[in-house]
Amino acid sequence: MKILDWYILKRYLFTFLMMLLLFVPIGITVDLAEKVGKMLENNAPFGEVAFYYANFTVYFANLLFPLFLFLSVIWFTSKLANNTEIVAFLSSGVSFSRFLRPYMIGATIVAAFALFLGMYLAPIASKGFNEFKFKYLKKNKNVQQTRDVYQQINDNDYIYVSNFVPSNKSGVNFTYEHFEGNELKYKIFADNIRYNEEDSTYRLTTFIKRSFENGIETVEKERKRNMDFPFELEDLTPVEYAAETKPYGELLDFIAAEKRRGSPNIGRYEVVKLKKWSLPVSIYILSIIAVAVSSVKRRGGMGVNLAFGIAIAMIYVFFDKVFGVMAEQSNFPAIIAVWFPNLIFGILAIYLLRNAKR
Repeated sequence: MKILDWYILKRYLFTFLMMLLLFVPIGITVDLAEKVGKMLENNAPFGEVAFYYANFTVYFANLLFPLFLFLSVIWFTSKLANNTEIVAFLSSGVSFSRFLRPYMIGATIVAAFALFLGMYLAPIASKGFNEFKFKYLKKNKNVQQTRDVYQQINDNDYIYVSNFVPSNKSGVNFTYEHFEGNELKYKIFADNIRYNEEDSTYRLTTFIKRSFENGIETVEKERKRNMDFPFELEDLTPVEYAAETKPYGELLDFIAAEKRRGSPNIGRYEVVKLKKWSLPVSIYILSIIAVAVSSVKRRGGMGVNLAFGIAIAMIYVFFDKVFGVMAEQSNFPAIIAVWFPNLIFGILAIYLLRNAKR
């Protein structure tokens, strides 16, 4: 039986690798064809473009790992079924559960790699991918990167910036409020705020400070002023991809800090955290579905299995995206949004597996 296990396991991993090597270059080609004009227009250096596509490869592969695996398992299992190899295996006294074992070994190898990728490598790739995109591909839309960043820095201080640009570390319509107890002591306004890396200060343009003491208001105005503030540059990081760029340990600390500050984007961050665990589980579920669907020889051959598999994959992506957006944009629980597709498809996997055994 070790020969059978090794035979299927090699086909499992080899076909999955070939699927990655096939689709990742296609993804790069399509992305390059779409964005090469903006890259040339914004004078993106070749080195940064190459680094962008290295990050794109990891980002793209991590995003579609389960679907690549699903299609590759359907592909090579359908070939086994069309060649009557599965019938020979089962006729020799091998149970369907025993036949499924090398698939689960392969799924474990891929899931472990996917877990490591999602925990550590994908956040690094996501950071480089998004920074390049905001720097060169949306250069004329930078002020729209992040809207309405509102943070509680500590028990006494609050900040607000209507738009923040990561590429040049600047924002517009900045407000800083300092309270003592329930009393507002002073409030700072600025049309622009920019971080100075040389001395770790912030330059405020059109500076206005309103101070309140014993019912008396004092107003200070300056065209420009450099100031120190008790918050980090990360507090102004764009919420669109802040959580995606952090390794798992830093992500947990980041979410805990955001919860203390009362951030309205906790749902978005929780979805990113939970997907790091749900994606490896989905690899097992989709592998079982793929084997159950494609292990039977059909009149239409491999094309019928692939068509059915693609339909299931699209439904899975639909559920995953819809529930993910619900959690990010509303109070819908993130844990339900992330795990519900796996629950539904897990039930489907059990049903299909029972029918395949019969």
